[in-house]
Amino acid sequence: MKKYPSIKELQEGTMLLIDKPYGITSFAAINKIKNTAKVKIGHAGTLDPLATGLLICCTGSFTKKISDYQRLPKEYTGSFYLGSTTPTYDLESEPEVQASISHLTEEWIQQTTKQFIGDILQVPPIHSAIKKDGKRAYELARKGKDIQLEARPITISTFEITTFQLPEVNFRVVCSTGTYIRSLAHDFGKALGVGAYLNSLRRTAIGTYQVETAPNIEEWVNHIQVSK
Repeated sequence: MKKYPSIKELQEGTMLLIDKPYGITSFAAINKIKNTAKVKIGHAGTLDPLATGLLICCTGSFTKKISDYQRLPKEYTGSFYLGSTTPTYDLESEPEVQASISHLTEEWIQQTTKQFIGDILQVPPIHSAIKKDGKRAYELARKGKDIQLEARPITISTFEITTFQLPEVNFRVVCSTGTYIRSLAHDFGKALGVGAYLNSLRRTAIGTYQVETAPNIEEWVNHIQVSK
């Protein structure tokens, strides 16, 4: 069941869940609530514009708790496109390479997921908000700078391919905070020897919080306007 705190609770401080839509930033999503309810608000864990799904947000005095929610494990579902790569590891840039995938089997693809389960090192995408020499990596990448980001320890507890419709495969991943699913797509394609990019992504859970209980932006705005 979707839960809506009162305007008073929003203003004084509470945690709320949002189902972020496709095509807008996490900041744009929470700003709609901020501007409608006139509250201080922040979110625990950014989603890229092309991703949808669960955002945990804190308002008022609860913004001090954001770091607690950020540490929770995340669950994602989505799809990888095999046999091609993009500079951003997703559909924010155009596919560059096309390789044959005719030799791939479902068994081989499933077996390859095992390389990425457990405590591993992952290199973030250069088209990310990580800072390098005081600037966002994506800003340097867009200028054609040669960027080398350091691998970071992450944990992937679940990585499974759920359906096959080659060249696309659907997946489910449960991972630690700091994991880039775009990088997982890129590294997975590299391990298969054909390349891959992230075709779609939805965050379905953060800790025990489920996206099914999260109102979307329109529902939040309507609730706030009616409650005033």
